[in-house]
Amino acid sequence: MKKNAVLFGGVAILFAVFGIFFANQRLSPAPAQSSAVSSFLSKSMKDPNGQEQPLGQWKDRTLVVNFWATWCAPCVDEMPELSALQQEISSQNIQILGIGIDSASNIADFARKYRISYPLYVGGMNGSELSRALGNQGGGLPFTVIIGRDGQVKKTYLGRLKMEELRKTLTGL
Repeated sequence: MKKNAVLFGGVAILFAVFGIFFANQRLSPAPAQSSAVSSFLSKSMKDPNGQEQPLGQWKDRTLVVNFWATWCAPCVDEMPELSALQQEISSQNIQILGIGIDSASNIADFARKYRISYPLYVGGMNGSELSRALGNQGGGLPFTVIIGRDGQVKKTYLGRLKMEELRKTLTGL
């Protein structure tokens, strides 16, 4: 009886380890497609006021591209921190961009209600496809991509950002 309990416990631990391993593999962002950044910078998106804005205007900067939605609690939670970070790093030629995976009206209402210090764009379903091309194969939010001045993806984050880790990454560029 005791031998069976030990065997069962060992098998349970083994399955738990496999479960954690495969969950992390499934949730980890994939590498970005080779043309994803140039495709991103060639697009235009509407801002919350409905004005088309070329994303290429941010071409020669380090970009922190944050995919979010108004219905995503972790997304909304990190936005004040991103807003404060944008004010800290604006003199360093680093720009945060928010791509809303949501309706234009929801993003416009959100932008009116909260004062975000970085540009917000209406990505809609095209924004979901864009985030997938940049490595977000599971489509989870929030999803953040760091693009260097050289146009290469430097790092991706899936889930709520840890601001100190993000600051270290940006300092390392």
